[in-house]
Amino acid sequence: MGNLSLKLFGRTLKNPVMNASGTLGYGKEIEPLWGVETLGAYVTKGLSLKPHHGNPTPRVWEEKQGMINSIGLQNIGIERFFKEYFPFFKQKKTPIIINFFGFTEEEYIECARCIKPDRYILALEMNLSCPNVKRGGMSFGKEENTVYDIVRHVKAVTKIPLIAKLTPEVKNIVEIAGSAYEAGIDGLTLLNTMPAAVVDIEGKSIPIKGGLSGPPLKPIALKAVHEVSKAIPVPVIGVGGIMNHTDAISFFMAGARAIQIGTATFVDPYTIPKTIKNIKKYLDRHGYSKIEDIIGIANG
Repeated sequence: MGNLSLKLFGRTLKNPVMNASGTLGYGKEIEPLWGVETLGAYVTKGLSLKPHHGNPTPRVWEEKQGMINSIGLQNIGIERFFKEYFPFFKQKKTPIIINFFGFTEEEYIECARCIKPDRYILALEMNLSCPNVKRGGMSFGKEENTVYDIVRHVKAVTKIPLIAKLTPEVKNIVEIAGSAYEAGIDGLTLLNTMPAAVVDIEGKSIPIKGGLSGPPLKPIALKAVHEVSKAIPVPVIGVGGIMNHTDAISFFMAGARAIQIGTATFVDPYTIPKTIKNIKKYLDRHGYSKIEDIIGIANG
């Protein structure tokens, strides 16, 4: 029988399937349908040092084959998350990855510094797509030097494994990932959403600009996962357009050690448990004894 468990950052996960940051609220929201303990690890909504109000509406827009979101990183802040929600994950015995961000390098550093190691915290995931207010709003993740500096400084203040979630909006994703690796990163999440917009032709307006997610992102993310996993010796977590187990298996074969599912959950909230079940069926049907047998086996 295909075994879905695997090691990640020195811990054994029951399976390699996670939610993408921001797609299951603070975790409790999905409980009426299925439990967070179903996941290999739960990834938090992006958290900042202080609560952040986010953008005005509309914040979400459905496209023909994807979704544009412009939530604006609304969140309750690190302190409230640990006070009100972290005990829930301990009760559920579910490891979590804390996605965090800042608008300055100092905010990233302080966020990481204030999160104390705990057996239920698997890793910290830095969202490097945020606008750097000190540099006119350019994303932290667009330049090699900026990535190197911020990863190095954050890594210096935490003993928790550190992941960089990279933006696809770069010329060479392998070089950006290489800068993060040289600075000491422990893992990479590939990729974040693509910048996109919608035009209302009746109102002659642009009602929303935000990040495009869903199936259009999948081929871009797969290429990044394949190239980066071959070049950089840290675990890669694949995310982008994973709608079912077929997509998930593509990411594993491209080199992802774990995957995150986001937009698909808005289409069918049961996508994650269905995907976990069907990955296992695939392994059984093809005679693989464990998920690690298919990681990185796609050539080309």
